[in-house]
Amino acid sequence: MVGVFKRSLSFPNKIPSRTPSKPSISYHNRSISLPCRSHPLISQLQNEIDELKTWSSKAENRTSVWLCDGLSRLKDVQDSLDDILQLPQTQDSLRRQPKWVEKLLEDFLRFVDVYGIFQTLVLAVKDDQLAARVAIRKKDDSKIALYIKSRKKTAKEIAKLVYTVRCIAGCPFPGLDSGLSVGDTELVGVIIDVIEVSVLVSAALFNGISSSFASRKSSWIGLRLPKKAKKVKIDEGIQEFQEIGVESLWGLRKKGDEEVRMVLKRMQELEGCIGDIETGGERVFRSLLNTRVSLLNSLAL
Repeated sequence: MVGVFKRSLSFPNKIPSRTPSKPSISYHNRSISLPCRSHPLISQLQNEIDELKTWSSKAENRTSVWLCDGLSRLKDVQDSLDDILQLPQTQDSLRRQPKWVEKLLEDFLRFVDVYGIFQTLVLAVKDDQLAARVAIRKKDDSKIALYIKSRKKTAKEIAKLVYTVRCIAGCPFPGLDSGLSVGDTELVGVIIDVIEVSVLVSAALFNGISSSFASRKSSWIGLRLPKKAKKVKIDEGIQEFQEIGVESLWGLRKKGDEEVRMVLKRMQELEGCIGDIETGGERVFRSLLNTRVSLLNSLAL
């Protein structure tokens, strides 16, 4: 992304860098095309990425509200990246790295696929929830057993999505030429950051629901740790999903009406949470699709 500027607008003298290790960049003019160092859209995207990383670090209260906030922030990140991909200078830069763009297309296709599968699974979960509420009212233990079995099956299917998105993060980025310009290097860096935070939010989403539905209150994280390092036990489940545990659904025939009403109330609240997550996931899905289309257009032009 190397630009020569003839038209410009006034702009603040400094834009803060994304990390302390990178020096702040000073310039006096805001170009309507992509500057050689930092375009305002890239600075905006970097800020959104940093905010999303901060969101991830505050995961001690894993609720559906926290999860939906992450999805909303991820949508903003994808939309900002799409805006950058529309710039002619960005498209010129990407055309100089065709192999790398092919890898990006593959990665975003995986993202689109997993969110498409997730939306299908969520629809099935909503149907199961409605059937389960009827079974709870009737205290039909056989139908409730089917619901619990379906939840565990859904947990396994969503767990596969966790593996898929983590594989994206683990794949290298081949095909980049050595000696990239400052602008190209900045673009490459911010796109890689977008992929990393997309994996971060997606793993939190899929793993949170999968862990909750599998009736596991915690899971073990011990990847890439030294041999002598202890595994860290963390709670990855989502609060509202964990409140409807298997133990609260078994033996409803022996429970009083008030206890059954409480279970029904929590089930209804959970349905609202699922609906919010479904909406957030759908918006991320569409943003990912738009990003991939913009990448395709950069090669087609």
